[in-house]
Amino acid sequence: MAKPTIGFIGLGIMGRPMSRNLLNAGYALVVYDIVKAAVDEIVAAGATAGSSAKDVAARSDVIITMLPDTPDVEKVALGEDGVLAGARPGSIYVDMSTISPVMAEKVAKAGKEKGMRVLDAPVSGGDVGAQKGTLSIMVGGDEATFNEVLPIFQVMGKATLCGGNGAGQVVKACNQVLVGVTIAGVAEALTLGAKAGVDPAKIVEVLSGGLARCGVLENRGKRIVQRDFAPGFRCRLHYKDMRIIVDAAQAYGVPLPIASQVHELFKRMVVSGRGEYDHTGLITAIEELAGIEVKAHDK
Repeated sequence: MAKPTIGFIGLGIMGRPMSRNLLNAGYALVVYDIVKAAVDEIVAAGATAGSSAKDVAARSDVIITMLPDTPDVEKVALGEDGVLAGARPGSIYVDMSTISPVMAEKVAKAGKEKGMRVLDAPVSGGDVGAQKGTLSIMVGGDEATFNEVLPIFQVMGKATLCGGNGAGQVVKACNQVLVGVTIAGVAEALTLGAKAGVDPAKIVEVLSGGLARCGVLENRGKRIVQRDFAPGFRCRLHYKDMRIIVDAAQAYGVPLPIASQVHELFKRMVVSGRGEYDHTGLITAIEELAGIEVKAHDK
């Protein structure tokens, strides 16, 4: 059976390696992004350029979007030149962005009214996971559609069906609570140790082998103490995610006292002009409060 043609919209830090992995797996790709250089890069790797989201959708069996925020998905999915305007009945739309669960449900409802099948499938794993094809993919939608798209998901990572439309976004919100709180905890631990005179590189080494070990230390620990905050996942995007979480907590009547404080720390990063830092750059907000710079000692 021939592989479906995939439309991929959104070729940022995550979208580019995800689309490359799909090309390497033998899928035909039609791609679009508002940044022409990103499109040119993936076209050079074997994809075909689309002229708009609508055009991509019209030429694809499965359409994937990987966009920054809820308003972007609303515009690209539901706008007059968007995915639903061009998609064929029976096609599948998979939004892999991290957005509001309420918007995910709205898009799914609109898609079904057009005869499409819709999944929300946000991811975790950052740029490293996108490059290696090891993303954790949290999917909301019906089981039959999930099973049809599963071979595509498996190229990009490990997918789990979490429930109906919107459930993927709810689980992603839970994921971002834990990641954000963990980053803040790592930042506080390293700042405390550094202020006490211990080499933070040694702290990373020791904590990575005990109960405190975590993905933040494993994937970013060395880069934090080397002060490498080149973005894998930007602070401004994690701030956006924390805003979604705080709003969801309000809607569902769930107190999140710790996550709310982390939300404020990410807000501090954005308003102070550090929104483009990797989210582990949150440590700089803790450093400021402590009056110290956390940096590995010279050998």
